[in-house]
Amino acid sequence: MKNYILPLRDMVLQPGLTVPVYLDNPVSILSMETAAKEHQQIVLVAQKGYNYPNKPADLYPVGTRADIAQVLRMPDSSIHVLVQTTAPVEIAGCAVDRDGLFSGICTDISQTDDSKDEHTLALRDKLADNLSRITRSKRIDIGKLRMVVNNYPMPAFVDAVIQMTGIDVETSVQILQMKTFKEKISALLEQVAIFVEMAKIDDAINRRVNSQMDSGRKEAILHEKIRAIQKELGEDDEMDNVSLQKRIKTAKMSKDASDKALSELKRLRQLQPMSTEASVLKTYLDELLAMPWNKSDVAKIDLCAARAELDREHSGMDFVKTRILEHLAVMKKTGNMRGTILCLVGAPGVGKTSLGKSVAVALGRKYTRVSLGGISDEAHFRGHRKTYIGSQPGRIMDALKRAGANNPVIVLDEIDKMGRDHRGDPEAALLEILDPEQNKAFRDHYLEVDFDLSNVMFIATANSLNLSSALRDRMEIIELPGYSEDEKIAIARNHLIRRAALDTGWLPENAEISDDAIRHIIRKYTAEQGVRELRREITALLRKTLLELDGADAHTEFSISKIDELLSGRRDAGFTKRIGFGVRA
Repeated sequence: MKNYILPLRDMVLQPGLTVPVYLDNPVSILSMETAAKEHQQIVLVAQKGYNYPNKPADLYPVGTRADIAQVLRMPDSSIHVLVQTTAPVEIAGCAVDRDGLFSGICTDISQTDDSKDEHTLALRDKLADNLSRITRSKRIDIGKLRMVVNNYPMPAFVDAVIQMTGIDVETSVQILQMKTFKEKISALLEQVAIFVEMAKIDDAINRRVNSQMDSGRKEAILHEKIRAIQKELGEDDEMDNVSLQKRIKTAKMSKDASDKALSELKRLRQLQPMSTEASVLKTYLDELLAMPWNKSDVAKIDLCAARAELDREHSGMDFVKTRILEHLAVMKKTGNMRGTILCLVGAPGVGKTSLGKSVAVALGRKYTRVSLGGISDEAHFRGHRKTYIGSQPGRIMDALKRAGANNPVIVLDEIDKMGRDHRGDPEAALLEILDPEQNKAFRDHYLEVDFDLSNVMFIATANSLNLSSALRDRMEIIELPGYSEDEKIAIARNHLIRRAALDTGWLPENAEISDDAIRHIIRKYTAEQGVRELRREITALLRKTLLELDGADAHTEFSISKIDELLSGRRDAGFTKRIGFGVRA
């Protein structure tokens, strides 16, 4: 008998079912309406491709005959159809007319109802048992499966298993044309057995992966929770990364430094926020951004103001101050820092370090000091590799960061106290720093990018001339002689009494010490070229007087006899027996 054929996408219907079908394709709608108008059955056939077929070869040769029970037309021109499948059919002489409707001669495939056979029922129970093993991989609702087994007739059971397991269309067509339910369920068992084996393999793989990744997954979950908490607190790492990127772009670094920073930021984004490497990279980027790449103190050199500053802070030493002013005059003329590095050599307390600070004030630049006493490791200058625990930039880069400018005055204090051991020769690194031909591209091991030190003014200090020939060749030695007695009196009058009063809580005007009294202290209680010991003795006078006055501050004239009365105990106890050149006070 010739019937109209309705192609269906990815659907093979078993006989004995009542199924709703939704149609929105105009040709499918026309085919269904024509069959209903002519009171004919419709044959439902699975199509081979995704798009609506246009030739008989696009259809499978086996389908399902169905009665049209109800047609419901929707406002959007689609239709909902309720069909009742009756029998599987073989299609012969399939053709398509000019309206695109398929039709053909359909012959029923004889079927035997063995749904009540014990063997068939046993196969059904085994199939249901196997299905329960793949509920996770196939997302099968175990409750729905039990309901299907207990309540559905055999045709509905076969169709439900096909739908739940997602068996491919070609296998479903083969099952459709089988003549007994025993054959159909046996075929389904083969398919489900394959799914069970695949589920076992998947489960084994998942267990292996889970056992290997349990700790990593736990860390990842904890990191996500931490990130969520940080986000609530306004400390989101993603926001930090965006902030870092903006800071890098606005930092006005050199091209090499900017490229390095962006490269490390890219690595940082790929790491877990709380990992050790992420912490190292974040610290590195903070150090890189903290460097004064393009920050300079710009002030014209005023030689008159510089001379006034040196005279105000330092009495005597006319030769030394003149040499410093000559150096500043050359800088003013040439407009750069290149030239001789000054090295001030003298006994402790003669004012070497304070001279460097006065130069910075005179130039209108930042001042910072680097103590070199006891340094024996090259890494103190060049820094440590950032891969090491506790690594940090070298002292020169740290001094620049503290100064906040790329052209400060840096005093290299006690350059004669450097050592040398198996960890390297720090003097070799210092020679590069002090060489104007090399320090234009000084590379710190921690920062790993070049930094220009040519704008920095270095002033070295030393207590003795115990320096290597290479280091002496880099610097101009300026020896600071000890102060004369009259210079010490002037320094005490202008500076030391006021500082000692402030240290002990006195009003400077309440401590009256005559020049003769100061001269007596110098001659009897000090034996040095500098003035540190003199300041200590004056401080001791004020301190002992406070004890006598019960901590009160009153106007006091320190005569020679009163000085002897107060300081004689210190002399007897041996506090003033530090005699000799170069002894630390």
